[in-house]
Amino acid sequence: MNIKQYLDSTYLKTPDQAGLSIEENANVVKECIQEAIDEGFKLIMIRPDMVSLAKKMITTANSKVTIGTVIGFHEGTYSLESKLAEAQKAIEDGADDLDYVCNYEAFKKGEIDLVKREILEGTKLGLNHHKIVKWIIEVAALNDTQIIQLSTLIKNVVIANFKEDYYHNVFVKSSTGFYKTEGGKPNGATVPTIILMLENSSPLPVKAAGGVRTYEEAVEMITLGVKRIGTSSAKAIASGQTSKSDY
Repeated sequence: MNIKQYLDSTYLKTPDQAGLSIEENANVVKECIQEAIDEGFKLIMIRPDMVSLAKKMITTANSKVTIGTVIGFHEGTYSLESKLAEAQKAIEDGADDLDYVCNYEAFKKGEIDLVKREILEGTKLGLNHHKIVKWIIEVAALNDTQIIQLSTLIKNVVIANFKEDYYHNVFVKSSTGFYKTEGGKPNGATVPTIILMLENSSPLPVKAAGGVRTYEEAVEMITLGVKRIGTSSAKAIASGQTSKSDY
């Protein structure tokens, strides 16, 4: 199976997180963008301040690689106004996909109206500009019941407010890859959590992010029904190697 069109090649570390200077980190981003172009991956996923660079490189290369970025990353607790402003700027810079971090902490506190409003407004902004929208629910921060409930909530908001033609452009996504877990527990996609998401977000598509480290695991996720896989080791996975990355 050629899995490259399922892969969102991802680099989201800040210079501090990577232990690099600003220039060195920017060079890593450039290398990742170029690799996505050379390998023909579906998408390059980078931080918002790098979107314009990716747009320039991809346009120059006449490549079909699309550009994704994260909004409200990685905690998800930013205000709706902040998230919408960040998304608007990313759209203007050339982003194709907007991966919002859902305010899962508010959801856990029972602030359901707040969560519904950000899903509605964030999705509306993306779809109005013909973009793909993904909602990261951070499965490692939730128990199984909460995964079911939040996946269902996102689905219900989309179904209630948008036409069926748009459903395929609004994803439920598992993870940021940056959530800190204890005791060696996975902080990304696992088969059980992805099954819960698939069962409760349908007809919306699902993106498995974090935790997919081999070609076989990627094929398993695709066979289950995911439409995208986020990984910082897209080339290794596509070529049958095992990722050594933590995302």
